[in-house]
Amino acid sequence: MSASSELRASPTAREHGVPGWLVALLAVASGMTVANLYYAQPLLSSLSGVFHTSTATVGTLITLTQVGYVIGMIFLVPLGDRLEKRNLITALLTVTTLALVAAGLATSFPMLLIASLISGATSVVAQILVPFAASLAPDHARGRIVGRVMSGLLTGILLSRTLSSLVSDLAGWRTVFLGSAALMAVLAVALRAALPQHAPTTTIPYHQVLGSTARLVGTHPALLRRGLYQAAMFGAFSAFWTTVSFVLTGPRFHYSPVGVGVFALVGAAGAAIAPLAGHWADRGLLRPMTGIAFVVTSLAFALAGFGGHSVVLIALAAILIDMAVQTTLILGQHTIYQLDPAARARLNSVFIATFFAGGAVGSQLGSVVYHSGGWTALTALGAALPVVALLYWTTETGQRAAAGPGTASP
Repeated sequence: MSASSELRASPTAREHGVPGWLVALLAVASGMTVANLYYAQPLLSSLSGVFHTSTATVGTLITLTQVGYVIGMIFLVPLGDRLEKRNLITALLTVTTLALVAAGLATSFPMLLIASLISGATSVVAQILVPFAASLAPDHARGRIVGRVMSGLLTGILLSRTLSSLVSDLAGWRTVFLGSAALMAVLAVALRAALPQHAPTTTIPYHQVLGSTARLVGTHPALLRRGLYQAAMFGAFSAFWTTVSFVLTGPRFHYSPVGVGVFALVGAAGAAIAPLAGHWADRGLLRPMTGIAFVVTSLAFALAGFGGHSVVLIALAAILIDMAVQTTLILGQHTIYQLDPAARARLNSVFIATFFAGGAVGSQLGSVVYHSGGWTALTALGAALPVVALLYWTTETGQRAAAGPGTASP
């Protein structure tokens, strides 16, 4: 039985719009692809020595990878509405595989930067798969299904650091990138075989797709609002995880790269909240849970700052930060997917590009602040970002602002 016919025949598919095995595949695939953005984070100290660059300079590797992701979100993800999704996913994963091979074979830091920029841009496959799942799901179950897929994506983000540290310690940093290249090749084949064909939702030319993507910002005020909410949250998240490895490997804790990877496992506990956040979204608790998440993030950074000499308190802060960021992400995606069913890829493009731009700024600014003012200054920055988002949240005028108009896009 073909994937498409099984989708029609499965009782799970009839009830929820997508069978459980496909939800699991989409979750694993999303996690595997987005992990490419974070493998380098625990390796920064090692890469600084290998390529003879300063710790501040080597931090640009994370920033440039996220910049590549933003570029991919703007110029590649909108194609998910214009092209048949399975073919697009296969093509992007092929390029990702080649870029990761180049990163693993890099002989200079600029070569590694360029390869990371390209792999970051094409790893947006994850953001094609999430709206793919949303399109298959009925309205009453969309939050739960997106939450399950996002739990895989977020687990990939959080476990990538641990996996990278362990593999690097056992086989060297190059194996991290070459191993991921092999995984991307396998994933391309698996998704090609398993995914049902999904016809384009628009036939307008590519340049008009990009133009209509930009117009969505003006058409749906909630799109920009949720993007800015998440930009602040992801900026704080990126500032924390880009710099915490320097704290743990420094004179205070003397962690090895493997120790940093094991520490990153604590953040994976935050992924458990993803299905719960989807449930909150389905119940219409978008606004109150968003505000609570902002408060929790700010308090978590305060805890990390005051408890800077305790790895237990820093770990607790990491869990709270990850849970809050994941909550606002899922609530935000639930909001934007209701704005226009025919433009979900383009809506997702704007949303993810906006908050990953915030993440890139957070990574770079966090690195600069940490190296100039230390951990206390970094945690002050991290606490301030969700406070700014909370102040903006107070200007939201009820459910209309949260959901936005539902006019269709071309």
